[in-house]
Amino acid sequence: MNELNTVHTDAAPKAVGPYSQAMVHDGLVYLSGQIGLDPATGKLVGGEMAVQAQQVMRNLTAVLEAVGATRSDIIKVNIYLTDMDDFQALNGLYAEWLDGHRPARATVAVAALPLGARVEMDVIARVPEA
Repeated sequence: MNELNTVHTDAAPKAVGPYSQAMVHDGLVYLSGQIGLDPATGKLVGGEMAVQAQQVMRNLTAVLEAVGATRSDIIKVNIYLTDMDDFQALNGLYAEWLDGHRPARATVAVAALPLGARVEMDVIARVPEA
């Protein structure tokens, strides 16, 4: 029987509700959505989408690292934007973050995100064998 394992790292923001930073099951890690929270303060960084997106990516990277995964292990990314006018700028930051890796992706516009965030991302990735 495959177990479910909860992931927590202090290098990413604590969950702000009844959920985990991530769950590992059957060789995959499912990362909860991250907004641009600073892990040290728990506060949203800056008002600009680009500043928030960079923090989101740092947070996701920290959770991946907590299970021994890297950005190249990402299989699927979901991106939520409150303003699709930010789509092109986000694409540039996203491409830089993934450095040539091209996982499956969806990007959707949403009416609002927690704490007034402008971008949220969640990820599914493989967990490399130890």
